[in-house]
Amino acid sequence: MSQKRILLIDDDREIAELLTAYLSSEGFELTCCFDGLSGLEHIRTEQYQLILLDVMLPGLTGFEVLKALGGHSQTPILMLTAKGDDNDRILGLELGADDYLAKPYNHRELLARINAIFRRVDLLARQDINNKILTVNGVLLNHGDHTVTCHGQPIELTGTEFQILHYLMEQAGKLISKDLLYEKVLGRRLTSFDRSIDMHVSNIRRKLLPVSQADKIKTVRGAGYLFLLGTGQ
Repeated sequence: MSQKRILLIDDDREIAELLTAYLSSEGFELTCCFDGLSGLEHIRTEQYQLILLDVMLPGLTGFEVLKALGGHSQTPILMLTAKGDDNDRILGLELGADDYLAKPYNHRELLARINAIFRRVDLLARQDINNKILTVNGVLLNHGDHTVTCHGQPIELTGTEFQILHYLMEQAGKLISKDLLYEKVLGRRLTSFDRSIDMHVSNIRRKLLPVSQADKIKTVRGAGYLFLLGTGQ
């Protein structure tokens, strides 16, 4: 099996050198960029399986890189944020990041997060081809080509948003807890003050509502989310 290619966009050259050695020893191929503009160029011209994106960058910030990508990158993006800065985390998720990790981080924690992302991506790729198309309440999700339409209009989703929507539509009409979504989609356990799933669901709603007759996803406060079967539910 070929090495998975990871792009690190971080202006800290010492961190880049350490991560190159560490991730190479774990079987990954790491490419490093030290400013936002060159990082964006690499994203647009090269193929990577994961992007590690720092917030504070020269040239273009991490947020500006996300804005330039338009919020629908199919390559998972793990934001590297300042410890305790919830605003950075929330903004990153709103702009299309798949997950975040606070600096300073332990290399083993980063590796665990990387492996969790690749496990869910691989699981999605192995889905039964006979179940590749889901149609619920005006939303059509095609697993084969990773496209989504709502009442016939195309909807651009990130990879993580696609996976969340896929799981909710598979379980349409059932209340799905946040804990289960974290386990099934993000590949990790829900921790206190982690709003990743909330932000991803909010992004899905924001993208569906302009062409939807009504909200497709119901939030049950303190319990989880429910993909509605129809307007009468």
